[in-house]
Amino acid sequence: MPEGHPTIAFVAADTNEARNAQVRLAHRYGNTPLDHADTVVALGGDGFLLETLHRTLKRPIPVYGMNRGSVGFLLNEFSEENLVDRVGRAQKVTLHPLRMVAIRENGERTEGLAINEVALLRETRQAAKLRITVDGVVRLPELICDGCLVATPAGSTAYNLSAHGPILPLGSSILALTPISAFRPRRWRGALLPQSARIVFDVLECSKRPVSAVGDFTEVREVVRVEVHEDRDVSLTLLFDPEHNLEERILKEQFAP
Repeated sequence: MPEGHPTIAFVAADTNEARNAQVRLAHRYGNTPLDHADTVVALGGDGFLLETLHRTLKRPIPVYGMNRGSVGFLLNEFSEENLVDRVGRAQKVTLHPLRMVAIRENGERTEGLAINEVALLRETRQAAKLRITVDGVVRLPELICDGCLVATPAGSTAYNLSAHGPILPLGSSILALTPISAFRPRRWRGALLPQSARIVFDVLECSKRPVSAVGDFTEVREVVRVEVHEDRDVSLTLLFDPEHNLEERILKEQFAP
């Protein structure tokens, strides 16, 4: 890497396409160890990009993703040309993950960070029964469903959208609370909450109707209570080409046929 240019760590998903791209790019631009690089270039799909962001939690550095996977919603188009210039002029997007605290019947507590969403899911054929409290006020005494999730704006086009939740523009300072296959109340379609909201799910009839909680790569089974809030003390940075920024993608997604 020429003097004065940012140092780059290339990381790749475990696929031939991503690994081969990593070898070519490292040969062309050099490959700095992740602990010493100024920027990470992640080669893979959206799932691998999330994994890379989690790897930078202890030492937050910008992540520039290039699509070597399938969907690639959070990634830039792949090209081996002018990569240093692209990284240098990329636009920054700051993300704040959700912090999940999952509590089991024996009092065991597990914490995890979720960049996309925190989801509660039924574990058996029995529907889940959940009580939902927001900022200390019970808003839904009983929701019978397959599950429920809280999504960030960056994650609103993922599982949240598949569950018919709303797409949230970046910078909207809003979280989406979205049911998954709600049975009762049948007409409830979810809620939009301020980013400062603290959401608590209490699992009703937990022995008969076990529920798991999933926050990105953290899964806890047979939970009785799950607390969720946005952790403003944690900041992650994604880089996007100016002509292909995430805010524009999220806007376009709302008009997709």
